[in-house]
Amino acid sequence: MKIKNRIHLYTAVLFIVLLIVMNFTIYFIFQSITLEGEKEQAKEELNRVLTEFHQSLGTLPQGSLLRAYVPVDGFIRIIHENGEATTTTSMDNEKVDKLAFQFGASDKTEIIKNDHIVISSTPMILPSGEVANLQIGKDIEASYRNLNILKTVLFIVTLVATIPVFLSSRFVGNVIITPILSLTATMKEIRNSGQFKQLELHRNADIELREMGETFNHMITLLEENDEKQKQFIANASHELKTPLTIIESYANLLKRRGYQDKDLVDESVEAIHSEAIRMRELTEQLLLLAKNNEEWNVQKQEITLSPFLSEVSRSFERAYQRHITINGLKETTVTSDEQKLKQLLFILLDNARKYSENEIEIIIGKANEQTFIEVIDTGVGISKADQARVFDRFYQVDPARKRGKNGSGLGLSLAKEISEAIDVQLTLQSELGIGTKVKILFDKGQSQE
Repeated sequence: MKIKNRIHLYTAVLFIVLLIVMNFTIYFIFQSITLEGEKEQAKEELNRVLTEFHQSLGTLPQGSLLRAYVPVDGFIRIIHENGEATTTTSMDNEKVDKLAFQFGASDKTEIIKNDHIVISSTPMILPSGEVANLQIGKDIEASYRNLNILKTVLFIVTLVATIPVFLSSRFVGNVIITPILSLTATMKEIRNSGQFKQLELHRNADIELREMGETFNHMITLLEENDEKQKQFIANASHELKTPLTIIESYANLLKRRGYQDKDLVDESVEAIHSEAIRMRELTEQLLLLAKNNEEWNVQKQEITLSPFLSEVSRSFERAYQRHITINGLKETTVTSDEQKLKQLLFILLDNARKYSENEIEIIIGKANEQTFIEVIDTGVGISKADQARVFDRFYQVDPARKRGKNGSGLGLSLAKEISEAIDVQLTLQSELGIGTKVKILFDKGQSQE
């Protein structure tokens, strides 16, 4: 069964059940009030008759007294201890004759439901000293007719009310199901067209339905971002891997054509193939890192004392590239960050400084405006003002780098930017042509410690 029909059915059944329960409650409350009222009236009339009956008893025959106080559509009788009764009635004698009677020593008021009669009795003392029962009965057929009319009216009301109940349940079902149908239609459209599309959200929509729509739109946004990253990754990978693969293929073809007789050619080819293979590996690693979402960086922050941390980083870099690095500035400075990601960020900056300068590289630990910073300084070729705005774009390379014949991929600073955003640090760059470049890692106040 479709969820729309299920909501329609369940809502209608629930409303009808509630309506039936309510009508039954109304009927039984009204019945109880009506019948209790009849019993109270019978009791009051009995007490009034009993008072007046005592005053006249002994002066008038019992039959005359009974006829004087017989109620309309009722009867009055005296029941003796021996079971005999003197009765006067203004209603159907056959109906009264069928009523069982017996002597009772206490007050009693009851309704004979089958005969629709209310009877109230009380003990009394006759002039002879005999104890007897005075009973007054009244036909309450009219009250039962009213109850039956009420029952019929409530039944008709229940039947008539089912029409708006079914209509309202259909309306409620449509209100609830419309956003779901819209969601389904959008999903089908995405599946058929292959294009992402978001739901149109209405300001007056219910909070829960609006939250569902916002969640769906957020999911679509994430899918769009991931799809764009995937497309960009494929395009970037195809673009950048093409060059080293072409070089490797060219040298391999050269070796196939000219053989291994020329040792210089063999050495040059092997060196070029080895160099391009290393470049491909580094490029692939950088592309994979850039393809990550921010949620996948798995940042684990901890306190880092910068002086020993930077000393370890510089020693590792010096051993790998035989380049001297000096560390100056504050000694006892601590920050809160991800150690591995910060180390990776520094390696990228140091590698850039190594590629585009021949002199030693300097690292400065400092503090400005209560913010700790790490600055990597080189005295290399520098970057022009026009190029500085784009150095963090993927695959962008400045002209001086190409002129120097460096094998940069144009991904290093882009990756550095991604890492800095993942660990919540700010990355700034200052450079002048022919003088050098300064790249600063700036920590927030909350990350900086004395």
